[in-house]
Amino acid sequence: MHRKFFTDSTGFYRQIFKLVLPIVIQNLLSAAVSSADIVMLNYVGQSSISAVSLASQYASVLFMVYYGLGTGATMLCAQYFGKGDMHAIEVVEGIALRFSLVISLAFASVALLIPELMMKVFTNDPELITLGASYLRFMSITYLCWGITEVYLAVLRSIGRVTVSMALNVLAFSLNIILNAVFIFGLFGAPKLGVKGVALATAISRIVELICCFFVSTFSKDIKLDFRYIFTRNKILFQDFIKLSLPALGNDVIWGVAFSTYSIIIGHLGSDAVAANSFVIVVRNFGTILCFGIASAGGILLGKVIGENRLEDAREDAKKLMKLTVISGALGGLLILAATPFVLKYASLSETAMHYLKYMLLINTYYVMGAAVNTTLIAGVFRAGGDSRFGFVCDTIDMWCYAVPLGFIAAFVFKLPVMWVYFLLCTDEFVKWPWVFKHYRSEKWLNNITRDNLFEEKITQE
Repeated sequence: MHRKFFTDSTGFYRQIFKLVLPIVIQNLLSAAVSSADIVMLNYVGQSSISAVSLASQYASVLFMVYYGLGTGATMLCAQYFGKGDMHAIEVVEGIALRFSLVISLAFASVALLIPELMMKVFTNDPELITLGASYLRFMSITYLCWGITEVYLAVLRSIGRVTVSMALNVLAFSLNIILNAVFIFGLFGAPKLGVKGVALATAISRIVELICCFFVSTFSKDIKLDFRYIFTRNKILFQDFIKLSLPALGNDVIWGVAFSTYSIIIGHLGSDAVAANSFVIVVRNFGTILCFGIASAGGILLGKVIGENRLEDAREDAKKLMKLTVISGALGGLLILAATPFVLKYASLSETAMHYLKYMLLINTYYVMGAAVNTTLIAGVFRAGGDSRFGFVCDTIDMWCYAVPLGFIAAFVFKLPVMWVYFLLCTDEFVKWPWVFKHYRSEKWLNNITRDNLFEEKITQE
């Protein structure tokens, strides 16, 4: 039984380590894929790096959609797992898949049919638009596969099956890196595809990952990837999913779109700024791996404990989680600082881009602490207790009433230097700290959101 994973009397730290390790490995490989793209495209040219970096912003937004849907499913599934109601988990999975498939189809259609218009949002450079559009066309099939796998893996993680999720991601990411080399450089007789090769490698690896999900589902005794769940209706669970998931989805989307807007701002400051930022994103991803892993693991563990109605234990575990977060944020900053000399030695960029790269990396040595604390509290602790609304309101105000307007004004009204614009954009995480900590101390987030007797009556149509 997977539930024994959580009830073993080994203490909070050992339990969370068991969850964190597979998640960190999974996130590490995800960052490695992005890093491999940059490393290999570095030999193709600066324009290829910039084009893929900008086009990838759409995947970043879509990932936030999947993450929001997955978080909404996890919020309910983790607590119902604590309650022991597996049928409720199946219904929630079906609801999440419905939303995911519709959104994925929309993104895939746009990427396939009008990729040039998508690229023009980020840049007015004709070369970058052409390269980015070819990348997006190849990526369209990826979005459909991704939407299914992310929901299924989120549900598996919510019941503690993080090792299975990690194994599937390890396979997909490893295959992606290998195929990147094959299609970018034309190894083993394959054509040299450059930017298109990166997208093709991603598409193939995602298709393989989806096939493996069906394989795992076949041998799973409880949670399966079954499209029949999509047609299972329960009015109460649907309403709860909407109430909890839509704010989480909205939170992650507005956060993801805001970050993509940062890239739009930087993209219009010149190709040197774009190229430097491409490297910075990769390095920062490595710096935040442990932080985000702790946030995800903490949310799963706290949700399970709250579902068991052990609210006092959840309160104490949240305090321990915060200590781990501060430590992980400090370690992430030190990692970026240590990596800076090696990145500067390796990167083949113009002199101006190298100047930007150096100072952008230094800014991120402390920026990760802000991201670590906010992610753990908003996406981990608060959501574990069924509170997704606070994060949505907080990030909407912070990103869209403060950071994005500030960036546009700094860049296009006052025409400040690139590094000043970047520095101002990187104040977003710290501005919201007072409100986030106040909400944490209020404990309004600590709620058992499960319901009794969900299936005593005949399942109804929504």
